Amino acid sequence: MPGMTDVRTAHTSQLTKAELAAVRDLMDHAFEGGFNDDDWDHTVGGMHALAYANGELIGHGSLVQRRLLHGGRALRTGYVEAVAVRADRRRQGVASAVMGALEHVLRHGAYELGALGAADEAVPLYVGRGWRQWRGPSSVLAPTGIERTAEEDGCIHVLPLGTELDLDGELVCDWRPGDVW
Repeated sequence: MPGMTDVRTAHTSQLTKAELAAVRDLMDHAFEGGFNDDDWDHTVGGMHALAYANGELIGHGSLVQRRLLHGGRALRTGYVEAVAVRADRRRQGVASAVMGALEHVLRHGAYELGALGAADEAVPLYVGRGWRQWRGPSSVLAPTGIERTAEEDGCIHVLPLGTELDLDGELVCDWRPGDVW
């Protein structure tokens, strides 16, 4: 029988090398080799929600600050990264517990917007928690200017935090190495 799940939030700077190694190991296994060094770089530098059962890390998600452009404004955005649950603990509420902790930070952390890129299998989790699909075109503010990211259209979800949004308008993310969304 699975043990109780405890979720702790902490900034990257508060995590030990061993804790960071455990997070990276969880990501490598959960994403079955599809988690690279750029993905890791996107994961750190913000707040983490770490889910434990019987002292073992079984789930994780992080929230990093980004700037998204919409409607002529640069919105201070809490961007969700690296949400994963150990394979043997999936469908037991761990991802919901992790998201609940991250959403608490979003709602109380001076952000204007929450955003994330959702894999198809995760969409029901996010939509069920009140996240809304971005219907408009997506782009990135690349070093050469604004470039469309049409392959991401339909995958981006937002959690409005009192900011007026046109979900059919353009949403532009800041540049970063690897996957920009």
